[in-house]
Amino acid sequence: MTTSPSTLIAGVLFAVMATLAWALNFIAPYVTGPYSIYDLMVIRYLIAGALGVLGVMLCRAQMRSLRFSQQVLAAGLGVIGYLGYGSCIAAGVIFAGPVLAAAFVGLVPVLLALLGNAKEKTVQWRRLGLPLLFIVLGLVLSNISSVALPHADSASWLAGVFFSVPAVALWLTFSLLNQRAMGKIAPAATRAWTGLMMAGAGIATLCVLPLLHSLGLLELTSASFGFTTAARFYAWGLVLAVVSSVIGAWAWNAATRRLPMVLSGQLISLESLFAALLGLLFNARLPTFIETSGLIAVITGAGLAVHSILTQEHSNGCTHQNAQSDN
Repeated sequence: MTTSPSTLIAGVLFAVMATLAWALNFIAPYVTGPYSIYDLMVIRYLIAGALGVLGVMLCRAQMRSLRFSQQVLAAGLGVIGYLGYGSCIAAGVIFAGPVLAAAFVGLVPVLLALLGNAKEKTVQWRRLGLPLLFIVLGLVLSNISSVALPHADSASWLAGVFFSVPAVALWLTFSLLNQRAMGKIAPAATRAWTGLMMAGAGIATLCVLPLLHSLGLLELTSASFGFTTAARFYAWGLVLAVVSSVIGAWAWNAATRRLPMVLSGQLISLESLFAALLGLLFNARLPTFIETSGLIAVITGAGLAVHSILTQEHSNGCTHQNAQSDN
């Protein structure tokens, strides 16, 4: 896959925008107020689902270019990448804090880089060695720092790991399926695709709502849910739905159209950086030395990956031009 430098740079900017938007998933446990995280997840994804349905209605012409199987896949990706991943991340943050959950998300670019390069042969394997080493080092340091925190205990750390591992699996699945699908649908159908993902998350939320209610996990049934009392709560739900779900999905779909999977996979590591920083901000504390080292290692690895891919693409482009000149 040979892409112009300008296209790659645009893709990188879209990826940065998407990962920053997705990092808001990690602050969800800190903005619930008197309500539960389940209330926030329900409100957020119902709003996202409503916006998705509206988007699908406005993109009826684009919808006709998508086969029924593609529409079902888009809705399913919304369940996996929005509701499933967002819920697991929120639980991981609740039990083990923002840095551990963010660090586990750092596994995704490592796995995607290996899978992407095995499939597309975008860059020589030796060029990936140093970026992957930095990202893995950042992951290890972040885990060490989470265990070493004064308030940490083995039970909460294990619970955080228990929810962070499926979060990685869900995000990896979402990234692989979405990247493959983006290569098969028309560029004009991207907005309809995003709307379908959001609608799928909203429908899935409606399906699990009775279960959450029967288990007594929703505070909105007992606390006041009038707009005057819960305005701040609803506002956070709207912000998370619009920024993380709408803007994040749109920006990532734009990025995946412009970037090879080996590079887009590396850039997901920025989500763990942004997430950890936002989590520390809401915890009103500075990162420890080990946490800082881990975050620096993650962003260094992502930066090296971008440089390696850009250098490889430029080299390929020059070789192609020289071959044409010789002919």
